[in-house]
Amino acid sequence: MDAPPNLTHPSEVRSLLARLDFHPSRVLGQNFLIDRNILQILIQAADLHPGESIVEVGPGLGVLTEALLDSGVGVTAIEKDRRLAALLRERLADRPRLDLIQADILTCDLGALFTRPGAKLVANLPYAIAARLLVELTALPTPPVRIVVTIQREVAERLVAAPATRDYGLLSILVQRPYAVRILKPVSRTCFWPAPDVQSSIVRLDLRSEPLGGAAEEDPLRHLLRHVFSQRRKTLARSLKDLIPDPLPALRAAGIDPGARAEQLPPEAWPGLLRALPDGSTRRLD
Repeated sequence: MDAPPNLTHPSEVRSLLARLDFHPSRVLGQNFLIDRNILQILIQAADLHPGESIVEVGPGLGVLTEALLDSGVGVTAIEKDRRLAALLRERLADRPRLDLIQADILTCDLGALFTRPGAKLVANLPYAIAARLLVELTALPTPPVRIVVTIQREVAERLVAAPATRDYGLLSILVQRPYAVRILKPVSRTCFWPAPDVQSSIVRLDLRSEPLGGAAEEDPLRHLLRHVFSQRRKTLARSLKDLIPDPLPALRAAGIDPGARAEQLPPEAWPGLLRALPDGSTRRLD
């Protein structure tokens, strides 16, 4: 019986894909992790304990999947590519703690994947969906308690950006309110095969005990944020006039300078502004 391929050796990865006549898709972000050191950093950062529930998005050839399973956790892996899903079912058929779903994560019921507090997400996320997926995870009733992912470096920098910096924006606020975010390590292009066109970073997100600025109605808050960041060159006093005739009392009540622009406000300021606005004012944006 042939020994299983070592998926951290580029030559063995290329050989396996050649036998399958499989050509990685750039559109789907099929850049397979081949660096054992990066793999170990992901596993250590996740702080895994036997019996935990882990969701993995885009398992690809299964190198991270196997490492997760070896840690004693249960893994739900969502793979969009039908051929890769079939390969994983064959390679990992003897791993009872694996639930493999062949589907597009963006069309899945995310709430059904994270039904109980304490679940984690660990993945090499496809670049094209990373930001959207992270934003959707923050809106779940029970979001993952920890997220450890490799993502495009530019997206990682937006996640940790401070107010009044070039990279700070809507993504920064939506993620930083519920999560404490850290960039753990830059990842070279050579850690993947085929090498992507962009640099990557490992990022860890830890769920806060309470969102920055306190609880808020998420849909109205997101309507408000999208509106003001679509007019980020305007002062808040001007952009909020699309919602209420005179926004100055609401801005004063929230302790916000009417001359400030959206990118100058920290994540914790926005729930207070939403509470200061008249009820239903953000419905004008629907």
